[in-house]
Amino acid sequence: MPVTDPTWIFFTVLAIILFAPMLLERLHIPSIVGMIFAGILIGPHGFGVLERDGSFELFGKVGLYYIMFLASLEMDLQNVQRIKGRAAVLGLLGFVIPMTVGYAANSWLLGFGTAAALLMAAMYASHTLITYPIVLRYGLSRLDSVSIAVGGTIVADTLTLLVLAVVGGTFKEQATGLYWLWLVLKVVILGLIIIYTFPPLGRWFFRRYDEMAVQYVFVLVLVFLGAGLMELVGMEGILGAFLVGLVLNRLIPPNSPLMSHIEFVGNALFIPYFLIGVGMIINLHALVSHDGALVLAGVMALIGLASKWLAALATQKLFGMSANERNLMFGLTGARAAATLAVVLVGYRIILPDGTHLLGDDVLNGAMTLILTTCVISSVVTERTARKLAIKRRSEAVHEAADPSTPDRILIALSNPDTMVSLVNLSLMLRTPHTAAPITALHVVLEDDPDARQTGLELLQQATRMAAAANVRIQTYSRWSVNVVSGISHTIKENAVSDLVIGLHRKARLTESFYGKLSTDLLAAVERQIMIYRATIPLNTVRHLRVLLPRKVEFEPGFAHAMHRLELLAGQISCAVDVYSGKETLAALKAYWQGKAATLTACYREYVSWTDFLPLAHDSRPDDLIVFVCARRGTLSHHSYMDRLSDQIERYFSARSILLLYPAQPAAEALSTSTIRSGVPLKVR
Repeated sequence: MPVTDPTWIFFTVLAIILFAPMLLERLHIPSIVGMIFAGILIGPHGFGVLERDGSFELFGKVGLYYIMFLASLEMDLQNVQRIKGRAAVLGLLGFVIPMTVGYAANSWLLGFGTAAALLMAAMYASHTLITYPIVLRYGLSRLDSVSIAVGGTIVADTLTLLVLAVVGGTFKEQATGLYWLWLVLKVVILGLIIIYTFPPLGRWFFRRYDEMAVQYVFVLVLVFLGAGLMELVGMEGILGAFLVGLVLNRLIPPNSPLMSHIEFVGNALFIPYFLIGVGMIINLHALVSHDGALVLAGVMALIGLASKWLAALATQKLFGMSANERNLMFGLTGARAAATLAVVLVGYRIILPDGTHLLGDDVLNGAMTLILTTCVISSVVTERTARKLAIKRRSEAVHEAADPSTPDRILIALSNPDTMVSLVNLSLMLRTPHTAAPITALHVVLEDDPDARQTGLELLQQATRMAAAANVRIQTYSRWSVNVVSGISHTIKENAVSDLVIGLHRKARLTESFYGKLSTDLLAAVERQIMIYRATIPLNTVRHLRVLLPRKVEFEPGFAHAMHRLELLAGQISCAVDVYSGKETLAALKAYWQGKAATLTACYREYVSWTDFLPLAHDSRPDDLIVFVCARRGTLSHHSYMDRLSDQIERYFSARSILLLYPAQPAAEALSTSTIRSGVPLKVR
């Protein structure tokens, strides 16, 4: 003791990561708390099994950056635009209240000087998203309260680190007015460089390299480049990691295989390593062996918890939020680790003229107690609140899924290896989150072409691997049939499919039609929603969604379902949305999206000229996805100009990604003439 062999060090850490959650689950204790306590027990201040060597410094910093990166990467940017004011309020309250109360208590109650009192107050004001993995585990990362807490974290921590830079800089010889101006200028310039260079670089890379391992390493390179540059200019790397997550947010959709890989590696290795390392710093023996240290630690923990609770409570009252939302905000913003460690270590390293530390051993041990206490309480609060919210959301989802008239099952018809990846990615983006229904993939083998069966099986295996990488279950069928349309149609009926996704026909001869015989026959034979997709760029690099709706489409029975799918797609790729249609149709869509998709913001443009797409083509760019909501013949929203739609697309959008969406048209739900004349859209669910 201590163990020094790298093999046994890594084995010990992996054993803790494996068994600690299993043991604590029976005691109803959050696994995060178990990691910290395990670090205390095996660390140099416990039984001395392991020293806090370079591996814990390395993996601990990686885990910390991972937490901040995941927090910003999981944010719904469209939702952030809506709640950014509340996030700023929580962040400011979470900084001002602890700083004010903390400085007063440190000066008057504990008797510290100005500089020491400010640094200790900064420890109370900062917080770390230690409990964010709990939110991820329950699938609650896109709740308003979570986004508010994440946004408030970056506000509070940025202000805290500025206080640290100011107080720490006053003890440097070069600390002049120009020093502070230069520090702010460097941070602003670096932020602008990350914001304006990383997204184009990411789009360029993702369009040229689709291997998952290569994409994952590329993302980590950007994260640590941003964190390293932020440390280089004099700030903490967590700000750089958070900022990189924000700028890459649109390029890594939540349901994508890349996101699943990022979350898996972080939650399985790097974040637990960081938590164990935090526990190894805590010295409980020193806390009880020094006179007054226990009182100091108690005051620090009390102020730290109470001030964050007051900030969450004030935010709840100001914006009329629920008690569960308040508790979740408190649980996420109550824990201390990264910034608190940075503050106390800077204060400990500053030597005063009399040879003493600005923040002595008692404050250092008190900070460790603050970290331990806040992490434990925040983990318990977050775990209990997240469990309640998850049960509530799942019960609501089960209630909605119980309606047999609204199935939620997507079928992908695969035949071309060149389009397989794009079709599977589109289906993952269109899939309703947390639904129990799997995606279905089908390859039809014609009876006169048995040699194609092996090719189809390979396509289905690749689709299965892609879906599994995104943690999505997929059912595959290799079906014999006399024709493709019959095979697809029977599979749709047998599996209660709600949406069919196929690739756009690629013309081999000039005499062939734009849609191809398969698409034309499917539109006549299948009543369910059909989406015909052609990708010229990866879906995650799309920056603009342009949706064209025919007039009167709001009267179609499949209107609500089609708009729900487009809302899911826009939310996954987090891009700008422009909708073009007539005035009445735009009003109906706006009313539906505002009622069902409150987080989706779109620009509604009156546009009725489907006979000439030149103005729209002039505004479109190569990274746009053009969505044409079409109509079958004989339906309410079908107009004569749709017969020339293929010519318009070939003329103006031959180099653009396009999606042709045909809403479901059940024969039993045909509209009566009186409904049409009333001018009132059908009720949508």
